[in-house]
Amino acid sequence: MAVLTTRRAGRALAAVLAADALAHLYWATGATWPAPDARALSLGLLGTEVPFTPPVVLPLAAALSVASLAVAARAEGRGGRAAALVTGAVAAGMGVRALAGAGWALGLDAGVEAAGPAFHRLNLLLYTPLCLASGWAALRVLAGTRPGRITP
Repeated sequence: MAVLTTRRAGRALAAVLAADALAHLYWATGATWPAPDARALSLGLLGTEVPFTPPVVLPLAAALSVASLAVAARAEGRGGRAAALVTGAVAAGMGVRALAGAGWALGLDAGVEAAGPAFHRLNLLLYTPLCLASGWAALRVLAGTRPGRITP
């Protein structure tokens, strides 16, 4: 397996965050794809019922957009302390979500188990591995973008 460079890791993570921001903007319109309705969307994505309304999803879209821009800037050796802080927050957030996802996969929270097989399967096969990879990429960007350490 090829080792990603710092810039590539940052670009990939920024793209994932931007795609997530776009998904949240899409859901702000009232659309529920890929689920048939808002309840199924919430259970499939979060394991619990949460409204997918503009007051809920628009701030998340904004936060994800800022995170995407900060990670991209940090990966290019720009953005200074602010980009570093946001990239560190992304790494921490992804790490916490990956740990929670591993706990849920092991059945440590019966409440999430009640969400149904869709969330359990998606958590195991998509969300937790994506959060692990994203956390690793954020750490790579955070550690590898000091002057003289950027790899082409």
